[in-house]
Amino acid sequence: MPHILLSKHQDIDIYQSECFDFIAKSIYDEKIHTNLDGKEFFLTKVEKKGNHLIKLDNATRLTPVSLMKDALNIYAKESRAEVLFSNTYSMYNKVKPQEEYLKEIEYFVNDFKTDKEIWVEVGFGSGTHLLYQAKQNPDKLIIGLEIHFASIEQVLKQIKIQNITNILIINYDARLFLEFLQSNSVGRIFVHFPVPWDKKPHRRVMSKEFIEESMRVLKVGGSLELRTDSPNYFEYSSSLLKYFSTYKYDIYTNKDLEVTSKYEARWKRQEKTIWDILIYSKDESKEVELLQTFEFDKKTYDIDSIKTNIPSKAIVKNDYLVHFEALYDTYDKNEKKGLLLKVTFGSFNRPVTKYIYIVNNFIRYIQGEPIKTRTNLEAHQTILENIK
Repeated sequence: MPHILLSKHQDIDIYQSECFDFIAKSIYDEKIHTNLDGKEFFLTKVEKKGNHLIKLDNATRLTPVSLMKDALNIYAKESRAEVLFSNTYSMYNKVKPQEEYLKEIEYFVNDFKTDKEIWVEVGFGSGTHLLYQAKQNPDKLIIGLEIHFASIEQVLKQIKIQNITNILIINYDARLFLEFLQSNSVGRIFVHFPVPWDKKPHRRVMSKEFIEESMRVLKVGGSLELRTDSPNYFEYSSSLLKYFSTYKYDIYTNKDLEVTSKYEARWKRQEKTIWDILIYSKDESKEVELLQTFEFDKKTYDIDSIKTNIPSKAIVKNDYLVHFEALYDTYDKNEKKGLLLKVTFGSFNRPVTKYIYIVNNFIRYIQGEPIKTRTNLEAHQTILENIK
């Protein structure tokens, strides 16, 4: 992960900085609020063997990573401290990624529209299959989901090299993403060689809920296509079919596809078994409408009272949780003191971590409101009950 090790130094002068807005401090670390190229995120400052380590904050990490590397370099310059180590130099090979095809989740929540049939690939890895499908099906819009930043940047480069215009890339959890697509708008969903997660099965993409959501967004006759080389994952996924006994499905062994990735080719050379499960949507689905909001009460907040009364243990409800993980005292360029709350909340299997910034009668989520899901909305109401 990109980071910089600096000699021990005082806080940077945020009053003179055009990039850093406020500093938040806890007994464990500091968060430096950063605004760069219209995007906000945090850098984290911790002590390390008598020096200061400046790194990216995972909860507000975004793409492209090069933007956050730039922020680290700006911090190092403004701190006037000695740079002891750095791995933050942004170096592209010959082609810079086509960032116009890289989208944040807010785009799909608020702005996404298309007249094309959508195909979705979950965890595209090297991008071999994703790029092939886009080139062979120019009339389709291919949405690729991937959580590994290196894979994303490599595929974005290939999009430019191959002059492909019908791909959108997003760094997001596929188990949540489908909620933001319209019903009956997708033709095919590919889940090829997902991580088996044998020791952490709750992290698997395939689940009863994921299949149900896939059936909602798929057109009648559209398919959810799992391809795996893991016997455990195949058996687990096969066991889910009992919930969909009225749906048509096919199971294949060692089926040949039009395109083969290096990963799959290696398994074939070793004569390993590869399984495919295809489930087909059979019904028109209604649109899902969520009417609640993420608004906060319009009042002056008593920061000392919040700090005293905030629960230290996770609040666990029937199908969601709220955990106030950390509290930070803040000060900004206007010398206003405030409070930053780090909160993890939402579905047990798919919680989100957000920061809530409070200064007098001003309160908001850092990086915008949470994604509008039912469990997030219910968790927000519990948050409101605990920051009165």
